[in-house]
Amino acid sequence: MPVTAFLVEDNQVIRDNLIPTIESLSAARVAGIAETEEEAMAWLDAHDGHWDVAVVDLFLREGSGLNVVDRCRARLPHQRVVIFSNYATEEVRRRALLLGADAVFDKSTEIDGLLDFLEQLNRL
Repeated sequence: MPVTAFLVEDNQVIRDNLIPTIESLSAARVAGIAETEEEAMAWLDAHDGHWDVAVVDLFLREGSGLNVVDRCRARLPHQRVVIFSNYATEEVRRRALLLGADAVFDKSTEIDGLLDFLEQLNRL
């Protein structure tokens, strides 16, 4: 059974490339997307318990990916949240993990790490 992913990414070009990459190179299926913090919160509220992993960009058109991560603290035990950002500095990694992120991946250098993470979720 595929992993149900929720993508929070405001850049259309990245979404257009990332979704087919995720769906063809991992066992995940993107079930929803959001471009803003508010849209992400609404989607999470409407789909509570019906997603396996949220892949969240740090800087959104409106709002912050860190606030989305913080909102996911009350998620179910099987649900995971990761940051996927061009700004995966040590400080961002530390802060995201403190807010409850399960992992942080750099968009430019760690796409394989994200895909491996998604594959591991499928094996759980």
